[in-house]
Amino acid sequence: MPARSADVADLVARARAGQPRAVARLISLVEDASPQLREVAAALAPFTGNAQVIGLTGSPGVGKSTTTSALISALRGQGRRVGVLAVDPTSPFSGGALLGDRVRMQEHATDPGVFIRSMATRGHLGGLSWSTPQALRVLDAAGCEVVLIETVGVGQSEVEVVSLADTTVVLLAPGMGDGIQAAKAGILEIADAFVVNKADRDGAEQTIRDLKHMISLGRREIRGARWRPPIVRAVAARGEGIEEIVTAVDEHRQWMLAHGELERRRARRAAAEIEAIALQQVRARIGDLRGGTALDTLAKRVLVGELDPYQAADQLVAGLHESP
Repeated sequence: MPARSADVADLVARARAGQPRAVARLISLVEDASPQLREVAAALAPFTGNAQVIGLTGSPGVGKSTTTSALISALRGQGRRVGVLAVDPTSPFSGGALLGDRVRMQEHATDPGVFIRSMATRGHLGGLSWSTPQALRVLDAAGCEVVLIETVGVGQSEVEVVSLADTTVVLLAPGMGDGIQAAKAGILEIADAFVVNKADRDGAEQTIRDLKHMISLGRREIRGARWRPPIVRAVAARGEGIEEIVTAVDEHRQWMLAHGELERRRARRAAAEIEAIALQQVRARIGDLRGGTALDTLAKRVLVGELDPYQAADQLVAGLHESP
């Protein structure tokens, strides 16, 4: 049953008090694109901007969920409240999250200082769910000091995590062709830290050497101050290298604060979010324009040569300005 409008302020208050059910309810409102979404966003806004956001991405099979679980333990050991958004592929039957990272992190299920939510991509490219930015705001407002965003995977269309994270951690593993993957998928550009997981396997040192070589090539084209992504060896299944990952992430945050990069990244994040919402509204208005027939009519005129696409687009935009 949808929450009544008067319940939003109460939900936010209970979420800020650390009640998991209230946090879950707010994220559900976000995921379901509830009519109350604007009210939720307005209620959350004064309490956001405090969480350290860490994105974890990498090819399937590199151990993202195992690493995420180990990071939760390390961060909780420091007394920090942790939120996790595990973005999974969508079930073609239910529309829900398919892999269920939440199941793989059961050891944290009873910890009141941890909130884990699996979110379905629902067909959204980029490795993230379209509702992830607002879900992130919920966890931020609920007092999570660190939010971990674990993505579906990584590929040429799945580097969107960098637009949300303060720090992006890219996981690789030996023997998986990750050197080629890194070169073709733009991984070098998005990584603030590399983790070579399963570093006890053959080929780990070669993977590290390949990464160092590619990082050095990339740096030659950059002038001025630039963060050099560290490479951390880890065996997440045994908890090895996890403290070093936390240290690398914290050092990156300090570097960003010292160089004004954190504010720049968050400003870009806010701008992208505003743009996405505005574009969604424009698309909705195009659908409503003249009963939804304007676009089809213009398309037919382009098809027969009465208009070129630019003229048609101009007319469509003019129609948006004229519509109430």
